[in-house]
Order: sequence, then C-alpha cells, then structure tokens
Amino acid sequence: MDLSAVVAQQTAAQAAKYKSVAVEKEIPLEADVGLLTITDPNPIDAEAYQADREAHLQALARDGVQALLAQVFALPTKSSIHGPLAILPQPITRLPRAKPLPKPRMLTKWEKFANTKGISHRKRINKVWDEDKQEWVARWGYRGKNKEAEEQWLHEIPAGKPDNYDPRAEARKARKERKDKNELARQKNLEYNSRMQAKRDEIDRSVARSRMSTASMGKFDKTLEGEKKPRGVKRKFAPNEASGSEKERSLALISKLDGKPVSKKARIDPRPNPGRTEDVLNVRKAVKFASHGAGSLALGRSLEKPKKRTMSKTARKKM
Repeated sequence: MDLSAVVAQQTAAQAAKYKSVAVEKEIPLEADVGLLTITDPNPIDAEAYQADREAHLQALARDGVQALLAQVFALPTKSSIHGPLAILPQPITRLPRAKPLPKPRMLTKWEKFANTKGISHRKRINKVWDEDKQEWVARWGYRGKNKEAEEQWLHEIPAGKPDNYDPRAEARKARKERKDKNELARQKNLEYNSRMQAKRDEIDRSVARSRMSTASMGKFDKTLEGEKKPRGVKRKFAPNEASGSEKERSLALISKLDGKPVSKKARIDPRPNPGRTEDVLNVRKAVKFASHGAGSLALGRSLEKPKKRTMSKTARKKM
C-alpha cells in the first residue's frame, strides 16, 4: 500500500472540510465593519447555482462571514468582564431614514440671550471633590460641602470681633440668607412665568374669538408659527327644509340682536301679550306678598277654607 497516496488523500479531504481563511474573489468584497455588513458584488455562477443551490449559497455566505471575521479580529480591542471586545469604527454606509428629519425646536428667550453672549449651559452635578478628604462629597444636603465652615473643628476669628463671636453661627446665618435669597428669586420667577402664561392665554383667546368673524370659522386663515389649532369651533348651518319662512327667521335674528342678553336663570313671562297696559301688575310678586312667601298653593288653600265667626264677650252676656 502506497502511504504517500493515503496521506495525499487525507490531506485533500481535510482541505475540502476546512477551507482557507483567506477569501479570494475576482472583485474584492465591500465591507462595512461598523454595521458588520459584507457586500459581494461578484455575479452568481449560474451553473453552480442550478446544480446545487443550497451548497452554492452556503459557500457564498461562508466566504462573506470569513472575510468579515478576519477584519473584526484585526480591530483594536478593550478588556471587559466578559472578555476582550472589538472597538467597531463608524459606519460608512448611509442608510435611508424611515421618517423625515425632526424640525428644530424654537429657542427660548434665555437660550437666544445665551447664544448671543456666548454662555454655555452645563448641568451642575451634585458632587464636588474634597481636597482634604480626597473623595467626592455632596455639594449640599446631609454632610454637604456648603456646611464645611459650620462643621469644622477649628475656626480663625477675625480681628476686631467681640469675645462672644461665634463663627459657626455666622456661617449658618450666611447660608440661611443665601437660601432665602434663592427662594425669593424662585418665587419671583414663578410669579413672572404665571403672568406671562396668563398673557399668552389671553392672546390665544383673543385670536380664537377673532376667528369667529370669518365665514369659515378661521379654517382657511393663515396660522402663526407654533399656533395651536382651536378645538370645538364649528360652523352651524341653517336647515335646508325649515318649518318657518325666511321672513320669520330674519325677524327672529333681528330681535336677538336688538334685545338685551338674558341669563339662563331668567324666567319666561307666560302671558301671551306681556306688553299690554292692563298687565302692569307683577302677579308673582303680589302672590308672594299676600301669602307671606308661602306660595300660590298655600294662598289658594287659605282662601278656600271658611272663616269661623267668633262672638265678643258683651254679646255673650246679652244672650
């Protein structure tokens, strides 16, 4: 038995099972390591695809994954609790957006002032570095940095101070004054914001009322930037088939315009002709006065009952 033939056969079988990590293509593969994507621009081999489609697709997928892993392992790494992690670069493929870009938010008055003056806004953290303790401590609150002058064990008394001078009490008093000053400024800001919000609401109501002057109830009017759409404003149309004539509807509209506004609690006079001279008497007021506030029913019952006749003492003696 020829050992060289057996070795060559085993080497060929092992090479077919474990392919080389180097992927060679006629057209180089396009890699985007930031998105972990490989694009193969080479045309598909029609003969291999028709002969065995699954094997051909698996071979193409294997070449793409192998080329991607080769580039990933060439990237710089960083250590973590889960092991070494590759640092991916920025993606180079531009993906289309599903929705349009959001519109920029309108700047507030303070933001415009800060931009013109070059003021940069930075969020203030609640921790500060203490050089004496060599650790991060709270800026305020329990064991805060603002109470350092009150809690230190040694104080230097300035010259010219009386014997009963207490530096801790003075530091506490200064801190309380700063706190009260900040609270006063906060209250003024809240009051100013409430006044400005009331003015804005009044302007919005005025604009909403002005929309009622157009026939379309402001539907086709030009809106300002940031103006909200009014809700509940609808135009009321007269019915196409009305029971009364056009003259009656016009007279009713004129009477509403000429008359004084009537509240919901006002009672409607039940008299058919309330403008006649013989109906000058206010019946409701007269009934209330005659019944002493009891009402018309109580007054009717008292009138229906017959009055009892009583005899005087002199009449009884004569009898």
